[in-house]
Amino acid sequence: MNYIELLFTTLYQEDFQQDLLMNALAEAGFDTFEEVDFGFKAYIPAANFDKEDLDETLEPLHQILTFSYEVNLIPHKNWNAVWESNFQPIQIKDQIWVRATFHEPRLDFPFEIVIDPKMAFGTGHHQTTSMMMDFMLDTVFTGKKVLDMGCGTGILAILASKKGAAEITAIDNDPICCESTIENAVLNSVENIAVFCGSKEAIPNETFDVILANINRNILLDQMETYAQRLSSNGQLFLSGFYENPDLNLLKSEAEKYSLQFLVKKKMQDWVSAKFIR
Repeated sequence: MNYIELLFTTLYQEDFQQDLLMNALAEAGFDTFEEVDFGFKAYIPAANFDKEDLDETLEPLHQILTFSYEVNLIPHKNWNAVWESNFQPIQIKDQIWVRATFHEPRLDFPFEIVIDPKMAFGTGHHQTTSMMMDFMLDTVFTGKKVLDMGCGTGILAILASKKGAAEITAIDNDPICCESTIENAVLNSVENIAVFCGSKEAIPNETFDVILANINRNILLDQMETYAQRLSSNGQLFLSGFYENPDLNLLKSEAEKYSLQFLVKKKMQDWVSAKFIR
């Protein structure tokens, strides 16, 4: 699958102004964002990109902030080389070591996760994924049933398995991500992850002890009711992929409708992750 990368250069006075721009892009189908100096990058499958429609959507935002963007095509066939040249191992505290197959292993870390280059997002480099893994370090997974929504590379599902989860269901709407999760599970000798392609309709009609959802605000709001229906009593829900203002309050309000209690948040730069319990 080819992807379109938009490189946005922005000038604004308040953080929420750029957040509004990102939210508009998310509603237009952009599923991944990466902050860079003087702006950010936004990604969308090439087949879903319509520049005229996008410009029409973004036109009102020119009244509140200054921005421009350039369009880059990222061919799937070139992604491995791009990732291999840029992907460096990362560590979460002194507990998790995330590397690619071409990096040396680190046996001194309790949890090592191998992620092979693919056009699938979720290597642990982005703040949203790092915060989710940080939350997971403090969570008991032994014997638990886990749902990983927007699984990307499968990194969170793999960590759940390494922490003793009994069963993991991993779901993503991108076939490349589903393929990547399956392949990375094999690389990590993980055999208890069931992978499904789709959105909330792909969630099995059963309950889960832990739900992990690292997506974006609008999808999280849309799927909150389904999470509540699938979460067991005293189950834990971890959300990531959004900003503090106004996203967190919107998600907390939506969660309250379905008896999901907000417990705590983590914040890295402008990104926020949050823990809820049923």
